[in-house]
Amino acid sequence: MKNLIQFSIIILLMLFFSNCAKNSIEMKSPNVIFFLVDDIGWSDVGCYGSEFYETPNIDKLASEGVRFTDAYSACHVCSPTRASILTGKYPASLNLTDWLPGRRNFSFQKLKNVEINQYIPYDISTLPKMLKNNGYKTAIIGKWHLGEDDDSTLKQGFDSHLPDWNKGWPKEGYYFPYGMKGLEVGDEGEYLTDRLTDEAIKYIEHNKETPFFLYLSHFAVHDPIEGRKDLVKKYSNKLKGNDPPGGEPFILETNPDEKKSITRIELDSLLEDNKYKGYKIFSNGSVKIKQHQDNVEFAGMVESMDESLGRIMKKLKELELDQNTVVIFYSDNGGMSAANFYFPDREISKKEIDKAFSTSNLPLRGGKGWMYEGGIRVPLIIKWPVKGLQGVVSNVPVTSPDFFPTIIEMIGLEAENNNQKEGISMVPLLKGDQKLEREAIYWHFPHYSNHGNQSPGGVIRSGDYKLLEYYENNTIQLFNLAEDPGEQNDLSTKEPERVNKLRLLLTNWRKNVNAKMMSPNS
Repeated sequence: MKNLIQFSIIILLMLFFSNCAKNSIEMKSPNVIFFLVDDIGWSDVGCYGSEFYETPNIDKLASEGVRFTDAYSACHVCSPTRASILTGKYPASLNLTDWLPGRRNFSFQKLKNVEINQYIPYDISTLPKMLKNNGYKTAIIGKWHLGEDDDSTLKQGFDSHLPDWNKGWPKEGYYFPYGMKGLEVGDEGEYLTDRLTDEAIKYIEHNKETPFFLYLSHFAVHDPIEGRKDLVKKYSNKLKGNDPPGGEPFILETNPDEKKSITRIELDSLLEDNKYKGYKIFSNGSVKIKQHQDNVEFAGMVESMDESLGRIMKKLKELELDQNTVVIFYSDNGGMSAANFYFPDREISKKEIDKAFSTSNLPLRGGKGWMYEGGIRVPLIIKWPVKGLQGVVSNVPVTSPDFFPTIIEMIGLEAENNNQKEGISMVPLLKGDQKLEREAIYWHFPHYSNHGNQSPGGVIRSGDYKLLEYYENNTIQLFNLAEDPGEQNDLSTKEPERVNKLRLLLTNWRKNVNAKMMSPNS
């Protein structure tokens, strides 16, 4: 009898302490790590289909959380997307619709680029401000690119920022010395992605007792395209051992807003013409788009970034923070399959190809700087321990303004009433729902892009349909993404009623958010 009583007491104590541990996890505000990669494309990750780049840690994260197949960035270039992440608003609402400081006007333009804000307006509530006001430590490690004011990150709610460098690319490249304030001390041969990971791990260790928001915003895989040397060697050997990829290494894409359109068959035939052997903006307005994932320098950048995520996840587990830390993996825009033609007369030599074209976004069309899916559809994985699903794939369209309300709901805060967000919380999807109550997602880009040679324009996605509207000549394209994710079959002339409906929605949205429109370029 005595033994039975002792046994019962032990069982009750075990249950008590087990419930205490569980309640402790639930009561303590969860940490949030936003792992943001620059310029990684939708198909640059193993679990999204890449057969060349190796990303075991990202793939593992997908098995532990929810992977989104139809996640979008709010813009096809970086700064607007980053602003939308931190504010929950569309770039058009913020009048921050291009990379900062933005592309200048050129004489060939029919329209003038819209003048934009050079930072997130300081009177707007941001995610780090709200978290800081609710007891969180907040830090950005890596790329900012949302204002060149020295106190920009502090004003937006971050306690600390490393390095103190506000441009959109690493000042002196990816190898030490970096030339950026805060990273003056380092080892010869040190690689920037590894160094930022070291600093992130230090931050996690230092703040393990308090809830923290870590915005780990890697410069990688943005150019300059410089892979870590050991990984470049690995992929050089791998490329030699692989069968040569089929098909052309590059295809031509032209501006769909040109008055005289060119068919895909006509564009492909031009590749045989010596006039189209180089890499520049050609006389018919076309440019080349990379079709193979075979850039070994870029591959080295991708895997080092994947290693970074793996090291972060390992540290969380070591510190027993893994069950109370939300981890979000995301990209700010699509991969750079089209070269940067900031100077329209730029010509790229053969030896510079791997420095100018990083990757292929196939099966998606286009790339960074384009309104096609290759420019705006990006990888997204969210791990929400204990409360979120594991190993689930969601094909519900989501976009970067959705992060603010999602994170606020996950950590149990109420959004501020005086700062209505334009995004929608993804929490229902993380718990298994198959839809969000939203009519459409929108884009507005009143500028000329460095990448490709496309006209400025706007986009709406509603259900499976995506409409693109170009501002120079008011050209329209319509695609059914469920049937045609590569956007090859334009339905605009076959479905005029759908075109009119979507175009009206897009027009009304622009009015509602006071989107700035372009004026003629005199």
